[in-house]
Amino acid sequence: HQGDYDGTNDPNHAAAGFPTDCTQCHGTTTWDGATFNHTTFFPINSGAHAGKWSSCNVCHTNATNYSDFSCLGCHPHSDKNKTDGDHQGENGYSYDSNACYNCHPDGRP
Repeated sequence: HQGDYDGTNDPNHAAAGFPTDCTQCHGTTTWDGATFNHTTFFPINSGAHAGKWSSCNVCHTNATNYSDFSCLGCHPHSDKNKTDGDHQGENGYSYDSNACYNCHPDGRP
């Protein structure tokens, strides 16, 4: 079913980096009713993140590429200077969502 995977755009499976093993999300009798375990990538359904969002586009700001995401929509750290200071000396720190995820892949400080 590689052609189905490559041609899917709601969401774009290849851009999102979804697994190519269809049975991880889809049943074997129909494509309908697919489920996605987001916890494999980030625990958005549990802990402090549970119930804090209403749709994928709250974090995934590019509907054609689910690998694009923003932590700063809900965690704006509006005082960039304070955030920079809080992370002083942290290797690899930058005021960027990908950098946030690299250090906080489970959403914890």
